[in-house]
This record gives sequence, structure tokens and C-alpha cells, in this order.
Amino acid sequence: MLQAGDPLIPILAQISAALDRLAPPPPSPADWLHHAAYVWDGTRARGVAKLEAPSLDLLQGIALQKEAVAGNVARLAAGHAAHDMLLWGSRGMGKSALVRASVVAAAAQHDGAIALVQVAPDALSSLSGLFALLGKVDRRFLVFIDDLGFEEGDLSGPRALRSWLEGGVEARPANVRLAVTSNRRAIVGRSLNEQDDPINPRDVVDDKLALADRFGLSIGFHACSQDDYLAIIHGYAAALGLSFEEGDALEWSKRRGSRSGRIAWHYVNELAGRAGRQI
Repeated sequence: MLQAGDPLIPILAQISAALDRLAPPPPSPADWLHHAAYVWDGTRARGVAKLEAPSLDLLQGIALQKEAVAGNVARLAAGHAAHDMLLWGSRGMGKSALVRASVVAAAAQHDGAIALVQVAPDALSSLSGLFALLGKVDRRFLVFIDDLGFEEGDLSGPRALRSWLEGGVEARPANVRLAVTSNRRAIVGRSLNEQDDPINPRDVVDDKLALADRFGLSIGFHACSQDDYLAIIHGYAAALGLSFEEGDALEWSKRRGSRSGRIAWHYVNELAGRAGRQI
């Protein structure tokens, strides 16, 4: 037995500290009642103190989509019946921003009764474990899968999602709903010619792979018209106290080859930079 002053004691302490560094203790379980949002990596959750999102009022050009998504999230936060949601369509038209903004608004309205849980598409296989955790918590959760797509021939992911959405043995609990964004209504990839429109609502996809009908809400987002593009910029500029010329804004979009909410925001960021402002 070692005695006080034994020269081996500091050596053993150094060895113990080195072992702790090599194999640190497991992180504490997430506090599912504390944070505004969480990131699920497939095995554990990391809390996010503040969910960054634009105000719903700033999301222009998507009025019908905004009404449907925000209303559905508000119902979930209130503990009422709510739908799983598929938001599909053109890139940069505010699908992800609308999901985040709707959760922020609903949480403010219902005193934090709802939180967002973002899951990476490659962590789909761990959803049953996540649902088991969330089902035990007295809070509502919107599980968010952004930019979802499956490789050709991948049937396990679509089948798992279909089971969760349709009430299989591992269906998500009553306090949880899914929000999925994708560039295609059918979610899964398919061979496309250069001329094909990847968001054509008339696409016909094998029923084994098509998941759109399993969502209570399937909401399309389409490319900006010129008027919508300018309306988006006007909304941001007014809120931030910036001025601009419409011709300059249109030239900005022409140089980028498209019009979208994302391109509009990039232009607003440029305006702020020219004015010596930070946003």
C-alpha cells in the first residue's frame, strides 16, 4: 500500500491523467427542455442556445408556403394535431429558412414549447433512437432533415422514412413531427436529361421510392419571378434601412444567372457592405 510521500504517487497521477485524456468520460445527456434547437449526429445531441432565423415578415415571395408551414408548426407547438411536412423545389427559395423561422415564431408564441432538432441525412438510420428519446420528453419537437436525397438503388432509407411516416412499429411519437426539404418532390434521385426539369410536379416515380404522399403537407417552392425577387429585396432593405436601385438589383441577378431568395439576400449583403454596415 502506498504511503503519503511515496515517489510513485505523482507518477501514478500522471498516468491516470493521461488515460483520462485518451478516453474522456462520455458527454452528459442533452437537456431536451433547455435549448432552442439541437443537432443530432446519430448518437448524441448537441444543444444550440439560439436558433438563427430571419423574421417571418422578411420572407417575401412565398406567402402561401409561409402560411401553411408557420401555421402547421404553431399547431404542433400548441399540442394540436399537426402534419409531417415536405418542402420541395427550387434552391435558394427559403425552404430551410422558413422552417427555422416558423419554429422561432412558434416557440416565442408558446413559451418555448417547441424546439428544432436538425438531423444530417446520413444519420437517418439513427432516427428510431432519437424518437425514443424525444418521446419521453414533455415538449414538442420538429425533427428537421435538410436537403434530403437518396442514391440510386438505396431502398433502406426510403422504406424507413415511409415506416416512420405511416405509423410502423418504430413510428415517431405524438410530440414529434418531421420537416424535410428536398430539391425534388419525389425526394429520391433519378436519371435526368439536360432538358429535364427536376422539380416538375408531373414526375412519375416508382411508388416504392416516392415519399411525397406520406407527408400531410407537401409544399412546392418555385423559381422567383422578377417581381418576387424585387419584393424580397425591398422587404430586407426596408427592415435594414438600406436603399437600392432596382436596375442594379436586376443586374446582380443577371450576373449570377438566376433569381432566388438566396441571390436577393446576397445582394442585400452587398448593399450593406457598400454602406459600411454590418448585418
